[in-house]
Amino acid sequence: MNTLRAILFDFDGVIADTEPLHFAGLRRTLADIGITLTEPDYYANYLGFDDRGCFLAALQANGRPVTPSILHDLMAKKAVAYLASVRDHLVIFPGVREFVREAAARYPLAIASGALRPEIELILEQAGIRNAFLHITSAEDVSRGKPDPQPFQFALAGLIQQRPGLALDAASCLVIEDSLPGIRSAKSAGMKVLAVANTHTTQDLHEAHAITHSLADTSLAELQTRLWPGARG
Repeated sequence: MNTLRAILFDFDGVIADTEPLHFAGLRRTLADIGITLTEPDYYANYLGFDDRGCFLAALQANGRPVTPSILHDLMAKKAVAYLASVRDHLVIFPGVREFVREAAARYPLAIASGALRPEIELILEQAGIRNAFLHITSAEDVSRGKPDPQPFQFALAGLIQQRPGLALDAASCLVIEDSLPGIRSAKSAGMKVLAVANTHTTQDLHEAHAITHSLADTSLAELQTRLWPGARG
């Protein structure tokens, strides 16, 4: 019988309150090429995609040509602006450090994110929780971003490599997400999903197996009992 054996975290919107910084960097970069991105449009249509997906959608929506070199240049400019913002802000959500440290004492942890690796590493180091994660899957590691299951499949493979003696499979993984593309990615990978209503309303996140308003108020023991009924940890 399956039980909870590993936890996979999304990053932006779950661990780090970076969505306002991502929006600002994306808006500034698009403005340089004459495309206007509003905050409601970003949160309704772009949240949950990686940088490549955001720029691709924006270019297509505005009838602009899309080439690998154009995408590369836009992503590079946005990354510079974003990292500069991150260095000036401590962006960890309340309760995340405590939740991560408690979880790491009981389960192997990984991150599966559409963010770039330097962004993830910098913020985790700032927060003092980098060592809690055995594996990080970032945008550079996958060819298909969320809602495709590949990011979570890749992260699970990374954890299995780190813990070969542990009976890890998709059904024993809890994913913590904040967006609909992320929820669908995790469910397509065969994993259970806890949605945190940091960036979307609970109504928007209804496809998750469970929803919380904050990790500060979340009990791992209660989640295990609810999502793996009858299992023994």
